[in-house]
Amino acid sequence: MEKYHFAKRFQENCEGSVIAEAIKGAEHMADLINFSIGDPDFNTDQEIIEQTFQDVKAGATHYTDSQGLLQLRELLGEFYAEAYNLKVTPEEIMITTSGCHAMVLALMAILDPGDEVLLLEPYFSLYKEQVELAGGRVVSCPSDPDKGFRLDIQQLAACVSEKTKALILNTPCNPSGVCLSNDEMQQLADFAIQHDLIVIADDIYTLYSYETAFTPIMSYQGMRERTITVSSFSKDYCMTGWRIGYIAANQSLIQIVRKINDAIVYSAPAPSQWAAIHALQLRDKIQPLLKAEFEKRCRYAYERINACSYLSAIKPQGSIYLFVDVRQTGCTSKQFCERLLKKAHILVLPGDDSGKSGEGFVRFAMTLGIDKMKTAFDRIDQLTVTDFML
Repeated sequence: MEKYHFAKRFQENCEGSVIAEAIKGAEHMADLINFSIGDPDFNTDQEIIEQTFQDVKAGATHYTDSQGLLQLRELLGEFYAEAYNLKVTPEEIMITTSGCHAMVLALMAILDPGDEVLLLEPYFSLYKEQVELAGGRVVSCPSDPDKGFRLDIQQLAACVSEKTKALILNTPCNPSGVCLSNDEMQQLADFAIQHDLIVIADDIYTLYSYETAFTPIMSYQGMRERTITVSSFSKDYCMTGWRIGYIAANQSLIQIVRKINDAIVYSAPAPSQWAAIHALQLRDKIQPLLKAEFEKRCRYAYERINACSYLSAIKPQGSIYLFVDVRQTGCTSKQFCERLLKKAHILVLPGDDSGKSGEGFVRFAMTLGIDKMKTAFDRIDQLTVTDFML
């Protein structure tokens, strides 16, 4: 098929995501150490697997209600009540086939062509494509790396126009690891109310908040009706391959999302929904171990990076990533990634795909055990800044 047959918006750039392209370029390296993808190295808990296998044998192989299994939505409501003292009813929850699927559905439900969505830099690199697929326009809101990428309400206000419809919030943040403080969350809530914005809260890494307990934006006064929460079981339960997520929002929005999804997926896979049920029931067993392990990895990587004369990192506050400052090498983000791959066979992601504020940074995913991480940082220790020069 010729290129001119494709939709015009895809004719100029048919490449895959930055993650897919990075992995494709390193497949031939037998000793590759891959920090590029946020796929935890732990398998799903064996008890979840075994119970789900029994569900499948008992007949969980059919369509479910298009909004998702009632039992799963009830358990999610119980989770919000226990964890955050929030009442979320089953009618306010829609089960999806991942957090990314949830995000696109949410955007499709609220955006008209040309509506603007604010992205706080640095942001998850796929947000831009997701907004554009839904017919919206991205407005990137810069942050200051030398101030730790903290929220700057004045800078954010400068990005607002009469076309601004929504803002995507991700805390703990992928890629920076920054967690917004309670004061910053209140500022953001006040900002959203003042400018009549919808906040899409991408609550993917809520388990991994290391310094203070996570508080959802929907719990702040005036935010319940203007917040759309998207989340998944991928990171908080190490269930990336099950492709199961959800949206929590007011019932009217959920009905719109359901109508859209009926024409796309209809219902999330029944086995994955049952696995999510078992995950929620085993939450107290599974999650403390995961949180402790990823916090240990983040702190280990932080110490090793900051012991390197030409690298530094933001102290890990949350998520499963470390955002590393490579500006002292004189390289751009992409140049550093290319040279680190060539010299040390270590794959990381460039920060500039997360907005201009991410230029000069690279993302390390803490999805490898300490032993493999030690091997990687020992290789980095053998390099000098001159190894990164042209």
